[in-house]
Amino acid sequence: MFVADGIDEPRPIASMPGVVQHTRDSLRRAAANAVASGVGGLMIFGVPRDADKDATGSCGRDPDGILNVALRDLAQDLGDSTVLMADTCLDEFTDHGHCGVLDASGRVDNDATNSQYVGLAVAQAESGAHVVGPSGMMDGQVAAIRDGLDAAGYEHVAILAYAAKFASAFYGPFREAVASSLTGDRRSYQQDSANAREALREISLDIDEGADIVMVKPAMSYLDIVAAAAQMSPVPVAAYQVSGEYAMISAAAAHGWVDGRAAALESLTSIRRAGADVVLTYWAAQAAGWLA
Repeated sequence: MFVADGIDEPRPIASMPGVVQHTRDSLRRAAANAVASGVGGLMIFGVPRDADKDATGSCGRDPDGILNVALRDLAQDLGDSTVLMADTCLDEFTDHGHCGVLDASGRVDNDATNSQYVGLAVAQAESGAHVVGPSGMMDGQVAAIRDGLDAAGYEHVAILAYAAKFASAFYGPFREAVASSLTGDRRSYQQDSANAREALREISLDIDEGADIVMVKPAMSYLDIVAAAAQMSPVPVAAYQVSGEYAMISAAAAHGWVDGRAAALESLTSIRRAGADVVLTYWAAQAAGWLA
């Protein structure tokens, strides 16, 4: 779910029919409805005002930043009735749109970025997140966040590591959803879509660093990676059915080319069949109702 600062009513996302940028109030209502329908957890993304973005994404760490106030709202409303998850990345909050801090030459500085991730994770834990989700694919991010959370007294907060996040063509609608400022691409730190071996190595490294859950993203074009991860991983495996995967089925359904409900459920079943213990999907609330 997306929550945006500076809007008075939910704002539809054109490339993701049925998905919106929420206000704080509409997020609270939608979250309560989702939990009542049987959804097992909520992943929250914050969309700040452009004026609040800067080179280091400082508004993501601000206790009064949109993501953190929304987490406090949901923690107050829902308590432990669901798993409250937060996206732990800088891309929504930086004025350049990258997932990390840039050095003088414009390259992402891995270690400086990990320091910022620790600040994000601690702020999210303080705001009530049960799970933080580092998604920037920096080397050592899981270990840094685990150490930072433990030092701040949040040993109980879990880490959902985006362990194999590929440089994919299927992220376009998401970038509209979070009003991304990105120019260029993220291929220097996301995974090569052709390189399965490196993806499995990254998963193994995140497990060794203390990840409580490892995730493959996207899901549908990488079911072989999901299956391989499920075979090797001693911790639960998640898969993220991303915005482009959602959008292409939604668009085909809108044209009458496919049965939208049947195609959505078939796609979700394929992800589970491949071995995912957890599925992140924009169809979660609808699917919970379909399966009730």
